Amino acid sequence: MSTVTTTKPAAPRAAAAAPAEDGRIGLRGNLRHIGALVRRNALQIKQDPESMFDVLFMPIIFTLLFVFVFGGAISGKGNQGEYVNYVVPGLMAMMGMNIAMGVGTGVNDDFKKGVMDRFRSMPIARSSVLIAKIVVELGRMMVAIAILLTVGFILGLSIKTSVLDLFLAIGLSAVFGASLMWIFILLGLTLKTAQAVQGMAMIVLMPLQFGSSIFAPPTTMPGWLQSFTDVNPLSNLADAARGLINGTPLGHSVWVTLAWSVGITAVTMPIAVRKFRQKT
Repeated sequence: MSTVTTTKPAAPRAAAAAPAEDGRIGLRGNLRHIGALVRRNALQIKQDPESMFDVLFMPIIFTLLFVFVFGGAISGKGNQGEYVNYVVPGLMAMMGMNIAMGVGTGVNDDFKKGVMDRFRSMPIARSSVLIAKIVVELGRMMVAIAILLTVGFILGLSIKTSVLDLFLAIGLSAVFGASLMWIFILLGLTLKTAQAVQGMAMIVLMPLQFGSSIFAPPTTMPGWLQSFTDVNPLSNLADAARGLINGTPLGHSVWVTLAWSVGITAVTMPIAVRKFRQKT
């Protein structure tokens, strides 16, 4: 009498191929994923150097345009040098917002090209894909600010405090810019096309930029616009950067800017990550 031995079928290995959630991956694993994705995004920039045109030329164009077009009107003809110390710290705030817009269009474009389909089959933390994009965009922002300051120094910008205060102003701009990136990532995940993301971004950008203290003192504005300028987070960032560079009173501008940054990130980051998981 023969005996028949039966073996149980092997358990499917779906768990190994299934996308991992953030809670199942340790800090070391997350950092490794972020590093690999940062390298991927950086290589994309290397292969497409035209994607750096906005970072390279936008600071030059904006600085020259506002100093020589508005500088004489605001500071008086022949006193553009005084306006340089006013507008360049404000433009640091604007650089972060303009570059943040590129994160949203990039995320939207990756979905259109099917790049996210590859990530769907990989056991990586979903948040690492978004964080890697923010890290790369922060690097682009630092390049833009370096060019902005170089042009500013050529036009007569002077640091009236210390190098440490200058770096604090740059760091504050980076923190606030990173928080704005989560808003544009959410737009990129929600809207259907990159053109729609750009259009919506401009609707947000224009009032915030020109209804602020970036380009002109709020005292020259009508009362209703001054009220908007007072609560505009870009005004607080511009005033904080201006105070750190020029040695003018800071007031509560630094802490208000940090509060805005933490608040925006705390609200939009979880929503963006959840939306990304749903789409992938």
